[in-house]
Amino acid sequence: MKRRVVITGMGIYSCLGKNLEEVCKSLYEGKSGIVLDPSRRELGFRSGLTAHLEMPNLKGILSRNQRVYMAEQCHYAYVATAEALKNAKMDPDWLAAREVGLLYGNDSSAAAVMKSIDTMRDKRDTTMIGSGAIFQSMNSTVSMNLSCIFKLRGINLTISGACASGSHAIGLGRMLIQSGLQECVVCGGAQEVNPCSIGSFDGINAFSIRESEPCKASRPFDRDRDGLVPGGGAATVVIESYESAVKRGADVLAEITGYGFSSNGDHISVPNVDGPSRSLQMAISEAGIDIRDIGYVNAHATSTPVGDANEAKAIANVFGSHRPEITSTKSMTGHEMWMAGASEIVYSMLMMKNGFIAPNLNFENPDEDSGKLNIPAVRVNRNFDTFLSNSFGFGGTNSTLIVKNIK
Repeated sequence: MKRRVVITGMGIYSCLGKNLEEVCKSLYEGKSGIVLDPSRRELGFRSGLTAHLEMPNLKGILSRNQRVYMAEQCHYAYVATAEALKNAKMDPDWLAAREVGLLYGNDSSAAAVMKSIDTMRDKRDTTMIGSGAIFQSMNSTVSMNLSCIFKLRGINLTISGACASGSHAIGLGRMLIQSGLQECVVCGGAQEVNPCSIGSFDGINAFSIRESEPCKASRPFDRDRDGLVPGGGAATVVIESYESAVKRGADVLAEITGYGFSSNGDHISVPNVDGPSRSLQMAISEAGIDIRDIGYVNAHATSTPVGDANEAKAIANVFGSHRPEITSTKSMTGHEMWMAGASEIVYSMLMMKNGFIAPNLNFENPDEDSGKLNIPAVRVNRNFDTFLSNSFGFGGTNSTLIVKNIK
């Protein structure tokens, strides 16, 4: 028998809020975190749209030496992880006495790389780059910093799976616990928000150019969608074996009952229907549940024409006549990329624990595919006990998680 894996802590830092309470309020009110950043147009961007985040002020919380090693996304991840560990009631002494693992999704550290290269070209002296640059610029910057700051002594690994990174981190953490190799794993995803990180996306016309109304730019599943809006931040969940949680008297929030994954084996950037369908089917099969038990689906839907259409087809194929509410929280946050698979677990958890489903903002006109789904454009006040969350990424990587409420 595989061990049960439960969620005992959560934390988040996003454009919807700097903590769980603020984010829950924004979800309930259907508040968008998307703004127009004119400076991006000055850099040659087609679109100046972005999610808005303030950099956390960690002075007085972390030492200067600790901060100098941290890239932008590490700051977000620190705040989210500190909240998650507090939420899980895991203090430094508890962590020090155990081998707690860390799996964090991250697939770029562009700003740090650009800064180092600019300094090298300008100064013609590599010693001017600075001692912290190497640790900021590596793709594993988040996991290496968090493991040192929080003194985590279990597995220490970055999951680099494009926009499914955060979801795969949680799914793989669950597998490690199921196998008995770890009792507890801190999982999550982080995404930098600076222009360096997403200029190439803008260059392939991936972004919405609906700049006149920033809050209406991200419109998953809507017939008139014209591209995604970049976002970011960080989200962390603490997962552990059910036995571990019970033994230490933890508040068990929910159980991860299914993890599905697949690869499209097709085009590097254009998604298909087969790959996502298999990921969904695998998660449902592994969870061992009736499909009618799923009360809510947090779709990957980023607001791109082809991506949303193919996901709608996949969901319709798998769910058949069952029509749970389906929304994409990206209508409020934009696409949080490497973070999204983790943040959307947190968003869905907050909704499940508080008895509502946040609206799919800007869903005004369904198209042929989204018209077959139950997509509410306004908040639904309803209890549900099981949700499914999709995350798909470039290269055709797909991840699906199923989470069940524990009251």
